[in-house]
Amino acid sequence: MTVRNLVLVTGLSLALVAGCSSNEQSSNDQNQADKTTEQPDESKEQNSTDKESTNNDSDQPNEDNASSDEDTNSQGGSDNQHAYPAMGETVAEENGKQIVTNPNSIYVVANKKRNLPSDFVPENLVEPNVPFYANDGDPKRLMVEEAAKALEIMFAAASKDGMQLKAVSGYRSYERQEAIFAYNADRYGAEKANRVSAHAGQSEHQTGLTMDISAPSLGGSLSEKFGSTPEGEWVAENAHKYGFVVRYLKGKEDITGYQYEPWHVRYVGKEASKEIHEAGITLEEFFAK
Repeated sequence: MTVRNLVLVTGLSLALVAGCSSNEQSSNDQNQADKTTEQPDESKEQNSTDKESTNNDSDQPNEDNASSDEDTNSQGGSDNQHAYPAMGETVAEENGKQIVTNPNSIYVVANKKRNLPSDFVPENLVEPNVPFYANDGDPKRLMVEEAAKALEIMFAAASKDGMQLKAVSGYRSYERQEAIFAYNADRYGAEKANRVSAHAGQSEHQTGLTMDISAPSLGGSLSEKFGSTPEGEWVAENAHKYGFVVRYLKGKEDITGYQYEPWHVRYVGKEASKEIHEAGITLEEFFAK
């Protein structure tokens, strides 16, 4: 099943800032609070969509029909080790900040030291046909088309294995991330907010290559508990087969700058994801080559 192309309308930034929720995690999980924590009406969205079917195999593509060389048309170019860009080659200083120069590549690395351009909006944002907690029309249901297709295939495979995955949050604009960080800083203080939340321009969600995933057993919350659920274990073991990696690994906090996030998957294409998964390393380590 192909994804449905969506048109980004005028005034997207205002729509993106609205609807943030503080309830994506329970109070017991705040010490592991996701850098993606949103503002207060998010839980309302989740409750209103809990009635959605978590098994819509009929609406998802058959994994067996997926092209084995799907990645060859990726934004990042040829799928071989020598084609991977080193981080030092994809950044330039601008007004005292390190700004990435390949924001549309599936190999882009954004973190606390590498900023996306403030005016960057990914090309070809579409909505993957998977179960969501977010309401229809919410921009966080969007992903870059290549990643969205891969997410559909991964969700179909998970469902085939008896796993009930639901998508929580994908694309976020620079402006929305700015509002989220401000909210977290106001609630938790700037120091803690910097550990669990991304400054605008430093969030992978702005790339459109990321999706936060949860399961009905957690009520859609984003917490470390996801990693020990059957769904979380399946994602950790299988996401690389579909071009995704778990972006923020346990024990790698000093490298990524963020706490362990088993729910946060990032699309890099099948070739790179296989190598990254087998090596057990982060994007920072892989693209440092």
